[in-house]
Amino acid sequence: MAGAAGPATGSGAAGGDGDDSLYPIAVLIDELRNEDVQLRLNSIKKLSTIALALGVERTRTELLPFLTDTIYDEDEVLLALAEQLGNFTGLVGGPDFAHCLLPPLESLATVEETVVRDKAVESLRQISQEHTPVALEAHFVPLVKRLASGDWFTSRTSACGLFSVCYPRASIAVKGEIRQYFRSLCSDDTPMVRRAAASKLGEFAKVLELDSVKSEIVPLFTNLASDEQDSVRLLAVEACVSIAQLLSQDDIEALVMPTLRQAAEDKSWRVRYMVADKFSELQKAVGPKITLNDLIPAFQNLLKDCEAEVRAAAAHKVKAFFSFSLYILELCENLPMEGRETIIMNQILPYIKELVSDTNQHVKSALASVIMGLSTILGKENTIEHLLPLFLAQLKDECPEVRLNIISNLDCVNEVIGVRQLSQSLLPAVVELAEDAKWRVRLAIIEYMPLLAGQLGVEFFDEKLNSLCMAWLVDHVYAIREAATNNLMKLVQKFGTEWAQNTIVPKVLVMANDPNYLHRMTTLFCINALSEACGQEITTKQMLPIVLKMAGDQVANVRFNVAKSLQKIGPILDTDALQEEVKPVLQKLGQDEDMDVKYFAQEAISAVAQRLRKLDFPVKDSEEPSAPGADKNHFPRPRGPGEDTGKAQRGRVARVASEEAVATAGLRGPGAAKGPRPSEAPASPTRLAQGPAYQLHVNTRDTLPQLEIAELVLFSQSID
Repeated sequence: MAGAAGPATGSGAAGGDGDDSLYPIAVLIDELRNEDVQLRLNSIKKLSTIALALGVERTRTELLPFLTDTIYDEDEVLLALAEQLGNFTGLVGGPDFAHCLLPPLESLATVEETVVRDKAVESLRQISQEHTPVALEAHFVPLVKRLASGDWFTSRTSACGLFSVCYPRASIAVKGEIRQYFRSLCSDDTPMVRRAAASKLGEFAKVLELDSVKSEIVPLFTNLASDEQDSVRLLAVEACVSIAQLLSQDDIEALVMPTLRQAAEDKSWRVRYMVADKFSELQKAVGPKITLNDLIPAFQNLLKDCEAEVRAAAAHKVKAFFSFSLYILELCENLPMEGRETIIMNQILPYIKELVSDTNQHVKSALASVIMGLSTILGKENTIEHLLPLFLAQLKDECPEVRLNIISNLDCVNEVIGVRQLSQSLLPAVVELAEDAKWRVRLAIIEYMPLLAGQLGVEFFDEKLNSLCMAWLVDHVYAIREAATNNLMKLVQKFGTEWAQNTIVPKVLVMANDPNYLHRMTTLFCINALSEACGQEITTKQMLPIVLKMAGDQVANVRFNVAKSLQKIGPILDTDALQEEVKPVLQKLGQDEDMDVKYFAQEAISAVAQRLRKLDFPVKDSEEPSAPGADKNHFPRPRGPGEDTGKAQRGRVARVASEEAVATAGLRGPGAAKGPRPSEAPASPTRLAQGPAYQLHVNTRDTLPQLEIAELVLFSQSID
């Protein structure tokens, strides 16, 4: 540490001086110098605790100077430090002393690692809000100037993110200096600095006066948009949105649009991609008139761009473009109604038709994800005449993602023309997706099956798609079987219990005799899902007998899932079924040789007992759930007619447990290692008296005693 409590202040020095208050900072210094990166990282994460221990004054005079002088560490340590310092204002004495945090963060803002610099800039932006206007000009603005004029490019890139936070509260003279520094960074020799300036250009423009935007920001935008580096030009496109929102229509046309037209035809596909990606925002920023005159032709070119990535980005914006275009056309009072349709159908739709047969599957997939939404915009007649052939073509596409995107958006076209128009082409596409080799594709089509079922109707579904839903139940991927189970529940909710009783339930119950135990378990999962949807009568008469029969399955996994299923469907069953059918089976499972089966049987018995108690059905003592802390694998044995209950019973259990604990204590005494093992000879009273002391705590209020044996360690004895 710099000064009296500098790096020389170690744990030994603290102990020698007898000043315990130095110990936290000594530990911090020791760990910061440790070779183990994790120890240094943990030390940095405890800075707030150390600062609290030191107090605000010593944090300012000792801790912060030390951190400033020792910023030469691993990137993850510096990242944690930059994050911690952003929340340190209260630990250094409040806003009046916030400027004390600037030196270490200034150093962090100049390091080579980008994530560390970004975090330092984020913390500086946060701390800048704590400064008063006077303190801002006295401490923060000089920091920005130092960073902006630094020799190394890292400091200049960090400075670009700080102009917008200090400009609004600066004086007029200082504002002029800030703008001058920003202009110099926009024309910096290093591309990384110009890139950083371009990324913050729109943000900086929002806090400037309108005259400064026109006179200074727009020329900077024009220069950056024609930069030799395409990585700079594409960031200027983002700034275009923010700048256009600040200007009038005439100013946009005169100052912004020439540069935007140039960007839409840029030689670099990455710049054109950025224009396509930001197209919706550009539409809203420039307004309806400019969109009609300039953006629609530009959008046409983007849809037929030579680069697939650009076409895909433009295709993603088709629906948003149409929606906004309709809004624009409604605002144009001089444009007749038939003219609106002409613009859309003649200028945009031809390019969409070309994208349907595009050679790149990403372009087709992007278009398929939005093209169905156009039906609600164009109306029924145009959809049937122009869009329906495109839908049918995409349903037959060789790429599964294209077919899946069409099916996933069928609800849009169903609202306009009804899905029956697509039914003949829809079925082959669904079947192919349902049998696709990629399990994620199969999973996706399962999720849309209830939607298809509701749109196609029960008759069509039973005839064409029911078999697919049942085949998914025996898929080799568990996620598919699980999704198919949930799919059946949704279908029952849509088609009703009568349909389920006649169509689904019999097919599910047949699987209970399947040779594959995984399929038998799927039967139980289906019953769990269908019982709530089907109701008490179907569950009791058709499903419950199958579940009870499966309790004798040879596979333990099936048996404990039987217990879980009985617990799941228990709230649906009546008291007679619970008492006469479910309870005996659970008691039998409770005596199973498999521990998991016993555990889940006990859990189910507890749930059934609570259910009967709520229904005012008499519950025997043997059916009470076990006490908290008891062994979860323990199954309560029914008491005989002559066995007593209550306090006397608990007292005897406590005495037996006490004797066993004392015997165990004797066998674990100092001589236990040398004496005979418990299986060889009983412990003598002398051995018991010489052993270490134990304390036994028995809570006799619980159904089963909870034993807490605390061994009193005797430091004078040594155990071999």
